Amino acid sequence: MDEEMSQGMLRLGRREFAVHEPVIMAIVNRTPDSFYDQGATFRDEPALARVEQAVAEGAAIIDIGGVKAGPGDEVSAAEEARRTVGFVAEVRRRFPDVVISVDTWRHEVGEAVCEAGADLLNDAWGGVDPKLAEVAARYGVGLVCTHAGGAEPRTRPHRVTYDDVMADILQVTLGLAERAVGLGVPRESVLIDPGHDFGKNTRHSLEATRRLGEMVETGWPVLVSLSNKDFVGETLDRPVKERLIGTLATTAVSAWLGARVYRVHEVAETRQVLDMVATIAGHRAPAVARRGLA
Repeated sequence: MDEEMSQGMLRLGRREFAVHEPVIMAIVNRTPDSFYDQGATFRDEPALARVEQAVAEGAAIIDIGGVKAGPGDEVSAAEEARRTVGFVAEVRRRFPDVVISVDTWRHEVGEAVCEAGADLLNDAWGGVDPKLAEVAARYGVGLVCTHAGGAEPRTRPHRVTYDDVMADILQVTLGLAERAVGLGVPRESVLIDPGHDFGKNTRHSLEATRRLGEMVETGWPVLVSLSNKDFVGETLDRPVKERLIGTLATTAVSAWLGARVYRVHEVAETRQVLDMVATIAGHRAPAVARRGLA
């Protein structure tokens, strides 16, 4: 195996991803009140159809969430597990090779979904429950270490300030990543995430994007969750259903700067953007190259 590939390999579930291989993580919300799709995949059959479509369009990871990120009705750990565990087991049965991620901050839910076949725990709230990393270590699954600015789960930022937002992002995510490895999480299965919009205002999220290369330079694979977020909406003054172009522009910049995993709603469009950037960068050949050769 090429030395660069082996050194930068990302291993999740049964899959291995080389250093210059962009990876799509498709969002499947098992919530009745999700901000983007308003519960379109809350029921099993639409959710399974969404998984099938996402895999067909090029997603390697399916990210299953049982609690809306923003404020809303209280969702207990038991209810979150009810929404996700059986679904994880069914996705595992139908799609044995897909990487299954679960978006949760609770160790009780993490334990249950790992038992059901999850490969990755996506901790979007920055280690608020330190036992979640212990669960990842015990099951040998991957972990996403996110910067959330110390925010409590499901709260919105209010007048949050940083002396240097990227310095804070690096301190938090690298600390969480090293702790996870120290607990026994496989190093090649740990990712870091700047946490766009989590504990940040729009200017913070834009700066985190602009300086994403600083995260990439640490050597940890970087995951970005950009899809239709408020910082895109505020930048362009667009409602949630009109943020695709801004999201794809931000995706292209993040890809050029070296992000590895992209958590998205629109898989097919993201795949084209990532393929285009990878080809410009010289990491992928054109799908067709006939021009000037006939």
